[in-house]
Amino acid sequence: MSFVYEEDKIMEFLLQNKSEFEEYLLSEAVNVRGKIEEILLIGNVDLLNNAHKLIRYIVEQNETDMIAFAEQEGVTWATHSLTLSFKLEWIQAIRRTLWIFLYKFEDAKDLFSEDSKIFFDLEKKVNEKVDVFLKSFFVSYSDYKDKLILAQQNLVENLSVPIIPITSTTCVLPLIGTIDDTRIRIIEEKVLMEIGKLRIQTLILDLSGIIEMEIEMINDLMNILDGTAMMGCKAVVTGLRPEVVIKMIRSGVQLDGKAETKGTLQQALMDYLVVT
Repeated sequence: MSFVYEEDKIMEFLLQNKSEFEEYLLSEAVNVRGKIEEILLIGNVDLLNNAHKLIRYIVEQNETDMIAFAEQEGVTWATHSLTLSFKLEWIQAIRRTLWIFLYKFEDAKDLFSEDSKIFFDLEKKVNEKVDVFLKSFFVSYSDYKDKLILAQQNLVENLSVPIIPITSTTCVLPLIGTIDDTRIRIIEEKVLMEIGKLRIQTLILDLSGIIEMEIEMINDLMNILDGTAMMGCKAVVTGLRPEVVIKMIRSGVQLDGKAETKGTLQQALMDYLVVT
């Protein structure tokens, strides 16, 4: 076989044919082609320049820098939640394109033989099958992983808003930890949905586990109490900490009949368990 690995000449050939290389690469990466500007905007990832960088590492057999580059890319794509399937397609397209131009490089030489042609044809067939496997594997992995993540998120959301039935018409919602914008939206949806689903007549919201709440979250909580009343459910708020009450007073936020208040959850349970 006449193939001789000449990295300097290969790199020179690739640089001379850079525009053609990029054009062919983009034709191979059909799905990524329309996302190049979006990926650059979201993650500041220049796919074409990075492709040339990767090819140089490959051609020059610079494994150390290639691994460091791969790790850096992995962090970037994960940080900005860029689609993994796009990266897979892009890398596959880079590999196929590189082999096409290695073929062109050899074909331009006088010593290109039938053995070389057979070698490149075999390489193409083998890599096509590997690409099919990799694509199927990553798509399956990614889809299943997304389902697991979604299931875990739903579990966490349910655990973060535990509505506990006490009687057939009375439930307790003990809130613990930090209330941020995301969690208040979950609380709002869960409370209103569960009131309708369980036909809750009295909902006891215990805030003794909430040390601090921003005023925006307090206002959102007031809106939830309004929604609770609109659905015909009585709200009872227990365990308001002094820090939260002071913030409410200074911000002019008042319950105004939105909810009954009790000092502790135990007091509310005693009252409503006796009543029911």
